[in-house]
Amino acid sequence: MIAVDQFLGPLRDAGYDFFTGVPCSFLTPVINRVISSKEYDYIAAVSEGEAIAIAAGAWLTGRKTVVMMQNSGLGNAVNPLTSLNYPFRIPTMMVITWRGGPGLKDEPQHELMGEITPDLLNMIRVACAEFPKSEGDVSAAIMQADDEMRINQLPFAFIMQKNAIEAEELVPLPPLLASPVGLYSDRRTQGERPRRYTVLERMLSLLPENTGVVATTGKTGRELFTISDRPQHIYQVGSMGGAAGMGLGVALGVKNPIVVVDGDGAALMKFGTLATIGSLAPSNLIHLVLDNATYDSTGGQPTVSEAVDFAAAAVACGYAQGTAIDGMDAFDSTFTEALQNPGPHLIHMRIASGSLPYLGRPTIAPPEVALPLSQNASQPLPGSRER
Repeated sequence: MIAVDQFLGPLRDAGYDFFTGVPCSFLTPVINRVISSKEYDYIAAVSEGEAIAIAAGAWLTGRKTVVMMQNSGLGNAVNPLTSLNYPFRIPTMMVITWRGGPGLKDEPQHELMGEITPDLLNMIRVACAEFPKSEGDVSAAIMQADDEMRINQLPFAFIMQKNAIEAEELVPLPPLLASPVGLYSDRRTQGERPRRYTVLERMLSLLPENTGVVATTGKTGRELFTISDRPQHIYQVGSMGGAAGMGLGVALGVKNPIVVVDGDGAALMKFGTLATIGSLAPSNLIHLVLDNATYDSTGGQPTVSEAVDFAAAAVACGYAQGTAIDGMDAFDSTFTEALQNPGPHLIHMRIASGSLPYLGRPTIAPPEVALPLSQNASQPLPGSRER
């Protein structure tokens, strides 16, 4: 057993100061300390998959990140680990607790995951090692993880057994104040709905040069790439539902405007991310949900979005502004206002289904897309990538 500072101190010295995740009782000492200390940034994610996406966005801005979770939640993280971190080559350190681990009598729901945790990590190409057991082991363990991530540009996981760290009380913090009541606006006209391609063209014509854009997987990213491939575009080619979390991680690390272009199916898949964004309230984030009520990339099967008011939900979650629109005139005015006023903003735009008949795919390899973004708000994002 080690003291929490015996782990966090060397970790901080190695540059790790951005933490996110979902709690586990085994992790309580670490989480309590990073929440209580001003030396670290901690984001309480609503799911393990969201935490992976948030950390990926933070890495894009140059942060060294740690994602913490219970191994029971590893299943929620498998999708972004394999379809976001792996193709984009985004490393993050992970601390995963070993519920149901060797010799540990635990609850029945942990039995199978406890048995397969190391094998599952190895199967998805996440190198792993047991969490260090003594103070003398910590620095070498962190150096090993750093070396693995530098060479492979993939996550590395420490598997933590029960009572690995001495107990740490949570220093009482002031309660989170309720966010100011956001503004909800319904500007729908029930007129003819535009196609996604038209909206994306107009959006690009309105964006300042230094705006970062995170586009969800599927035809959204493909159409954006077809219209204009800019250095500050991030095309998620997988990890459905992770664009908002990734955009949040980026927005927290830069001053530039950041636009997340989401789809209705993707936004519904990680609906809880609205609450995380609302609680952190990044003023430079615009969340554009293009809603054609279908899973367009897989043949047009219907989603349940016709019953969902994303803009109202965003305001209820703490966004500064939520606006429902369905016409191009309303889009121009709404998007321009969002660029000019503090956010976060959610624009829910109902569009027509369908896409271009002959639609290409991004030819930029994901690792080339995922270079660290500039922290200088006066420079385009990311300033170091050339096309």
